[in-house]
Amino acid sequence: MNIHWIDSEALESEDADLAAVFNGIDGIVVPGGFGGRGVEGKVRTIQYARENKVPFLGLCLGMQSSVMEFARNVCGMGGANSTEFDEASSYPVIDLMADQVDISEKGGTMRLGLYPCKLAEGTKAREVYGEDLIYERHRHRWEFNK
Repeated sequence: MNIHWIDSEALESEDADLAAVFNGIDGIVVPGGFGGRGVEGKVRTIQYARENKVPFLGLCLGMQSSVMEFARNVCGMGGANSTEFDEASSYPVIDLMADQVDISEKGGTMRLGLYPCKLAEGTKAREVYGEDLIYERHRHRWEFNK
């Protein structure tokens, strides 16, 4: 495996040539992080991966960025964002959980509880897990109907 580290801040500009940046890349991992630095580059990267059918894995903030990208570019929710980055977003598709709002120190204070997740029959997730009910950890909630 050859790993190519790419700074997402360099991809935020509309002038960034994503086809050139990702030429020869067989898969993309967008990792976690805190704060808004480079988030729009992550969103553009995820859009590129989706539109060009490049395998993609989003971890933590990477997965949140994928929700923002999909909401904006597939669901027609222009300006969809996380309230962490834009409290006035017309489509706040990612929001802090109510019991996380007053927490300012990150890391060890993040919610670690497990939540039930029912997987629909016939989906890839159900096939991979081999069960209809799994338990996952999430610090943020998705809010499409806010």
